[in-house]
Amino acid sequence: MVSEETTETRTSTSTTLPGARAAEGDPMRTTDTSLSASRPPGAPTRAWRTRLVVVGIVLAALNLRPAITSLGALLEEVRDDLGMSGSVAGLLTSVPPLCFAVFGLAAPRLARRFGPGAVVCAGMAAIGAGLLIRPWAGGTAGFLAASALALMGIAVSNVLMPAIVKRWFPDRVGSMTGLYSMALALGTATAAAATVPVTEALGGDWRLGLAVWAALAAAAVLPWLALTRERGEATAARTEAATGGAAGGLRMTRSRTAWALAVFFGLQATAAYITMGWMAQIFRDAGVAAGTAGLLLAVTMAMGVPLAFVIPRVATRLPHQGPIVIALGLCGLVGYAGLYVAPAGGAWAWALLLGVSNCAFPLALTMVGMRARTGAGVAQLSAFAQSTGYLISIPGPLLVGVLYQHSGGWGLPLALMAALMVPQMAVGVLAGRDRTVEDEATR
Repeated sequence: MVSEETTETRTSTSTTLPGARAAEGDPMRTTDTSLSASRPPGAPTRAWRTRLVVVGIVLAALNLRPAITSLGALLEEVRDDLGMSGSVAGLLTSVPPLCFAVFGLAAPRLARRFGPGAVVCAGMAAIGAGLLIRPWAGGTAGFLAASALALMGIAVSNVLMPAIVKRWFPDRVGSMTGLYSMALALGTATAAAATVPVTEALGGDWRLGLAVWAALAAAAVLPWLALTRERGEATAARTEAATGGAAGGLRMTRSRTAWALAVFFGLQATAAYITMGWMAQIFRDAGVAAGTAGLLLAVTMAMGVPLAFVIPRVATRLPHQGPIVIALGLCGLVGYAGLYVAPAGGAWAWALLLGVSNCAFPLALTMVGMRARTGAGVAQLSAFAQSTGYLISIPGPLLVGVLYQHSGGWGLPLALMAALMVPQMAVGVLAGRDRTVEDEATR
């Protein structure tokens, strides 16, 4: 029986070796071998279960950023009502990447113990509970603790989604990663744009405006709860880890590809956080009206919705993802140069270019799925790359703020942003090479 499971696991992963160009079709359709890693041997393949996974992936992705962007929209009201100091508010904006780094490390171990679907289900429940509790948690300390609970759920789900895609859709990694990334970008933009109008519609109470997003997390619990009730999910995860050799035998610190992917992830996250935190201010300082500056930022964020679906599909058809890395990096360099030379005159062009550049995020997720052979290996690589990457990203926005304050202008901060694009392209080319971490991390 063990040899039979091993054969099934190898069959399901052989179609996703780097350089393989599997046809990308209907994401609802999958092969028998793609399900073998997530069901007991001999269990029938059921189309409804595959469709339920697709629904679960989309709903989970929609919930991975509203906890952050909804707070950003109402941060001034939250600070005034809770008596939050500027330094504490600054800490609050730095908490997400720190939680992603710390809690994300536990995700692979939890997945081996309980199964990835069960962990994502618990993660969605934690997001919902945190969002529901934090507006009425009673003071700054309670607000931070409830926010950390929601961010913990986001962290483990962040890490495990690429692994779930790999296990259920091994021959459609690009399509499903694109769908997942597009839903994530849509959730990010929707929460940022809709939180204030929703708050006003609910009577202007910021507590209701933040708590309403718990309903979306509650909806995401349902498909995962149904999936985890299927027997054998945790057993299948442990079987895959044993037969694939990825759970305990990989040492990511020995893999150059894993390190390259981690640094690439960190640098693209740095650029994204800088853009979200400072781009509107750059335009306003150049004389652009506040409303227009906000619209320009929204355009930059919205670029991630269609491109997040297209880029992963293209990436999985290429044996080397370096050309995409370079193209995105060059868009970033031109965008930053434009912000320096003519920030107001070419504002719409720079916003579009930086929106394209920020789509390095779905590319990074796609490469995580392509650089390991098994779902367990993807989970371990995802945890390493995302946790290390988010730690790398923490100082960037703070450093930009320091340079802006002490230089009195945007010359030095923009030079820093442009300079970071060079190592991002270099490590991205290394991460995009046609190899897997199993070939390096087990030596």
